[in-house]
Amino acid sequence: MRKPNLNPRLLVMGAGSGASNNLIRSLRAGDPSLVIVGCNADRFVLKKSLAGENHLIPSCADSGLGEAVRHVVETEGIDLLIPNSDPDVRAIAGLNGDLRCRLFLPARRVIELCQDKYELTVYLRSHGIPAPRTHAVTDLERIEELFLRLGSRSRFWCRIRTGGGSMGAIPVKRAEQARSWIRYWEEMRGVPAASFTISEYLPGRDFSLQCLWNDGTLVLAKMSERLSYFGGAHSPSGVSSTPALGKTVLEPRVVEVCTAAIRAVDPKASGVFCFDLKEDEEGVPCVTEINAGRFAMITNIYDLAGRHNMAVTYVRLALDLPLDIQHVQDFAEDYYLVRDLDTLPGVFHAEELFEGMR
Repeated sequence: MRKPNLNPRLLVMGAGSGASNNLIRSLRAGDPSLVIVGCNADRFVLKKSLAGENHLIPSCADSGLGEAVRHVVETEGIDLLIPNSDPDVRAIAGLNGDLRCRLFLPARRVIELCQDKYELTVYLRSHGIPAPRTHAVTDLERIEELFLRLGSRSRFWCRIRTGGGSMGAIPVKRAEQARSWIRYWEEMRGVPAASFTISEYLPGRDFSLQCLWNDGTLVLAKMSERLSYFGGAHSPSGVSSTPALGKTVLEPRVVEVCTAAIRAVDPKASGVFCFDLKEDEEGVPCVTEINAGRFAMITNIYDLAGRHNMAVTYVRLALDLPLDIQHVQDFAEDYYLVRDLDTLPGVFHAEELFEGMR
């Protein structure tokens, strides 16, 4: 492993996408000395990259990905590689040891566990971590049995066990609604019934928490509450993992649940973890998803508000650079994230919201 450059050189995958452009924006805001190189398999998306230099590479499903990434790392003198989507995280975790740069990722088994929402939920509940009661669909003709096992409820949650953006998710009241929904996805999208789960519906507040860990120690945690959803009004589920409006909050019980979850999946955890949580009928925050090894789409609210820029803190941790963090729960009160299609995400303090308005 080479010694890091005086001005660290980073390779950000998925460059040009909303998630990676938001990450690059945060990195530049926190440390202008960072040299940021981007790469992507889609030349059209890559054209929108905010990185200084950009490379077109094969997709994560292509056998040539490893060779291409190694080439970029060596020719650009990269110090740290940052994959920033679930498929890229999984692919790069498989290259660990074959790259002449740093990686700061969770263990591969942790990544694989977290990318299967059903397996993760079962695992967390078996370790006493609050998570929604969930059952895997195995036979469309026996969905009524799953509803009965979940008990008498006004509604249930049907979703695909992998992927993001609430793809394939919908609230339902009756087994027939779930069956018809799953059949539609089978016939129109080629998604097999076994990819779906049925779980209890969580009606309470909706939280996002992003945290950094280093060898089993929680280094930094920030959280927000989703107040409205990007595209939610136009989707069958009515919600999305990405908020149109979010607000910084501090709920110690949410941090406690997330901390316990990480310690359950890996007592020696390292890297970035993004949690989705919803409260149940009794107000208990339940883990619905953990994105292991990548930053949230809304990372700007965790980087541009508060004492510490989480994206830059990640880089410093990965490169063994000095840090001065006194309080791991970095709460910046009354900051809002405002998002819409084709506009730059805005992070504003409550006192700024009416500036320039009549």
